Formats: sequence, C-alpha cells, structure tokens
Amino acid sequence: MQIRKCKTEEVAAVGAFYDTVVEYLDSHTNYPKWQYKIYPSEEYVRAMTAEGFQYICKEDGKTVAAFVLNRDPEGDYQKGKWSVDLQDGEFMVIHALAVDPKFHKTGLGKKIIEFCIDTARRSGCKAIRLDIVPDNIPAKHLYESVGFTYVGDEDVRPEVEHIPKFSMYEMNLED
Repeated sequence: MQIRKCKTEEVAAVGAFYDTVVEYLDSHTNYPKWQYKIYPSEEYVRAMTAEGFQYICKEDGKTVAAFVLNRDPEGDYQKGKWSVDLQDGEFMVIHALAVDPKFHKTGLGKKIIEFCIDTARRSGCKAIRLDIVPDNIPAKHLYESVGFTYVGDEDVRPEVEHIPKFSMYEMNLED
C-alpha cells in the first residue's frame, strides 16, 4: 500500500476514481452528499494536484483511495467552536477522502488519517480540522475512532445550498 501525492498524468484516472465512488454512493447511501462530476470532480483533482495537495493511495498499481490535505478550510472555519484559537495556516484540513468500496472496513481509512496526522505534525501544524455532512455516520465513526473531537455544526459554506450546516471536527496536535 502506497500513499503519495498525485502526479499530473494521473489526474484523469483519479477524477474517474471519484466518479466511480460517487456512482457507488448514489446507488447505496450517499452519506457525504457528493455530486457526480461536480464534487469531487476531475477539475477539483487537477487544481489540487497542481497545488500539491491531492493524494492517492495505490495498491498493485490501482488507486484505492484519494484525499486532499492542505491548509485551506475551503469555508469560514472562524465560525467553528474550536478548543484552541488558531489562525488559517496553523492547521491542516482533510477534504474529499474517498475509499474504494471494496476496501471499506479494512482499516484503510484509519491508515490515511494516521498519514494525515503524521504529515501535519511534520509540517509544524498545531491541529487538523475538517467538516463533514452531519448525516455522514461512517465518517463520524472513523474520525472519532482515531481521536478527533466533534465541536458542533456550523454553516461554513453557505454556497453549498444542499448542505445547510457541516459537522466540525478537530484534533489538536500540541500537548
């Protein structure tokens, strides 16, 4: 299992990976309320890859997971009821974490989050923060199982009309 940054020549394949995951979610339960070809999309993957924020997890040459890790909350995180007052740039944010359905409940999600925690620590960040759809029970269980703390629901992205509020989570990295 290899977790690494996405390469420019892999953008289309990673965009297609997200499309496949969204199609699966649409035919089962779309907990994150992702929209096919809208979010996460190949265009989003291209932008995040160009900035060095798109990561992929490969096994036997196949993409089995993808996520974004950066310092951009992509929303108004100042609204959060965080336990520590931090400025943008002092924390990292996990976005668009998707795992191939064949790898659900294998521990891959936890491995990715542990990778994110390690990366944030090595980068000198004081915390990792994220937002998820309030009804995304699998994501809530995953993040809570590795030590993230729920800090409330906030409207951090008013432009996302189909999700009025997001559940906010944090993990402080300083002792």
